[in-house]
Amino acid sequence: MINGPDISFASQSSALTYNDEFGHGTHMAGIIAGNDLYGSGANYPGDTNDFIGVAPDAHIVNLKVGDENGVADVSQVIAAIDWADQHRNDPNLNIRVLNLSFGTNSSQAYTLDPLAFAAEVAWRNGIVVVAAVGNNGASTAGLSDPAYDPYLLAVGAADTQATQATMDDTVAGFSSVGNGTRNPDLVAPGVHIASLRDPGSNIDLQYGATADVGTRLFRGSGSSMAAAVVSGAAADYLSTHPSATPDQVKYAFTTSATSLANQTRTAQGAGELNLASALTVKTSSGPGQMRQSFTSATGSGTLEAARGGAWATAGGIALTGEKDIFGNAWNSSVIASATSRGTAWSGGAFNGAAWSGAGWSGAGWSGAAWSGAAWSGAAWSGAAWSGSTWTGAGWSGAGWSGAAWSGAGWSGAGWSGAAWSGSAWSGADWSGADWS
Repeated sequence: MINGPDISFASQSSALTYNDEFGHGTHMAGIIAGNDLYGSGANYPGDTNDFIGVAPDAHIVNLKVGDENGVADVSQVIAAIDWADQHRNDPNLNIRVLNLSFGTNSSQAYTLDPLAFAAEVAWRNGIVVVAAVGNNGASTAGLSDPAYDPYLLAVGAADTQATQATMDDTVAGFSSVGNGTRNPDLVAPGVHIASLRDPGSNIDLQYGATADVGTRLFRGSGSSMAAAVVSGAAADYLSTHPSATPDQVKYAFTTSATSLANQTRTAQGAGELNLASALTVKTSSGPGQMRQSFTSATGSGTLEAARGGAWATAGGIALTGEKDIFGNAWNSSVIASATSRGTAWSGGAFNGAAWSGAGWSGAGWSGAAWSGAAWSGAAWSGAAWSGSTWTGAGWSGAGWSGAAWSGAGWSGAGWSGAAWSGSAWSGADWSGADWS
């Protein structure tokens, strides 16, 4: 693993820099690339005694945005996506897949939303962006931001019923459903998924008594876990088809997915991930069907709308409006232009402030001294972050209960809003009208 910039609020403590105090990131990384057999030369297939991720030994680049409670502002997430895109081809990085196991309740059109735009630019530049659809179930029809951007690979959660066969699989009740225009692209196992435990982390301390599996593993449920499964699968596919574009990866996964019986298309999309079949889909077959042509995002909307009604707070003051974590003015059009040009980051600076160390080193990016920075009259260095975060109250409420991460951890009532302008997705098939 290589550390990218730590731009979380926790980075201001040297003891916490790069550490996963919350525990969510460790769980995702384990699902994607964990490997108990590292260096042993043993074969992975058929091993039932060791912990092995979907893409064992896949290269992990750690971009930390959340603190010990999962608190982060959308401006931090956009900065992290821009960094990953801008540095994707740096020596020893080769970033090909971006796992976004989170989302907001933004109701502005994806074509305007700054978060969706940043993710879409990364997609256009060759990064397969895998986004969780959210855990709102059927309570509202619509996906999370940025999963609602049709270019991305939007993943819902499947319940395998604790069997290896797929004939009894269903869409998990908490997995967000689409609106008939923008649906999940597919689903993947996301219920009672065991992955690496992060001893002493927030979720470990709160839910370890019921969710621990032995001393090393932890079980969780959510579209986050499903997105991590698909991120690992994307890494596997790119290992076999290294020249594949993100559109081609998405085509391979959705055209080979296993349709789940008695499950709606608004819930399952094309069906459940079938990696074995996907790996046989060659990028050279049907090139005319492997290029998406939806309306492109502009990123000219508001940062406030992208937050979806959930804010990071410090000292009782919420970060709202068109300003980033430093209180600096946020001009969406200016930042979108820089994102498109690959110049949003200059050394360790983003949006006119030093967010991280001045340069890249083999060990990572050192944290910046944010002392005195504030979005209100009071400085927030060392402040305790609270309130409803953009990932949803720090995954509180019923989250990680009963040995599983329940869907109630995502806040917000709905992921409404616009979706595929001019799209022609029908059932599980790719419509020629939008794939040219």
